[in-house]
Amino acid sequence: MVLSNSRGPETLRDLVSELGPKARAATPAEAAAAGDIVVVTVPLRAYRDVPAAPLAGKVVIDVTNPLDFSTGVPRLYVGFDDSLGEQVQRWIPKARVVKAFNTVGNAHMINPDFPSGPPDMFLCGNDDDAKKIVTQVCKHWGWGVIDLGGIESSRYLEPMCMTWVLYGVKNGSWNHAFKMLRK
Repeated sequence: MVLSNSRGPETLRDLVSELGPKARAATPAEAAAAGDIVVVTVPLRAYRDVPAAPLAGKVVIDVTNPLDFSTGVPRLYVGFDDSLGEQVQRWIPKARVVKAFNTVGNAHMINPDFPSGPPDMFLCGNDDDAKKIVTQVCKHWGWGVIDLGGIESSRYLEPMCMTWVLYGVKNGSWNHAFKMLRK
């Protein structure tokens, strides 16, 4: 299913046609109801457009970051005593929220190919079974996985995104990812 929070399903006709016969345009509520795994890539305020009930019991991968570019310098608008991941979990309390894919650009989310080998995807969430499902997705897409614990670990993953962003801004390149080195 393909959807746009800012445009209705009818505006996605060309994209759906390009994707093939199994693709379908939907409203946010229709998409939330249809999937077993829902990937949310919209700001928290846009969650309010999706009823929480269809997300109950579903694995919700939260890839969002509380980034604010209004001053010209990127900063987080949520700090270390709360996180956007925790706010998402509170907004949809019966969903199985896993914060993941928030420390890499969309060009490298699937099949990340780096000269130094596969990077690691850091994730967190309160539901161990949901994290196992997201781990399977990550590994299938070519990632190593580092589980940081409960959803409150989003307080550290979101600033980790800032490290990713600042490096990209300074170097003018978005082709980088993180790797946990172990001995």
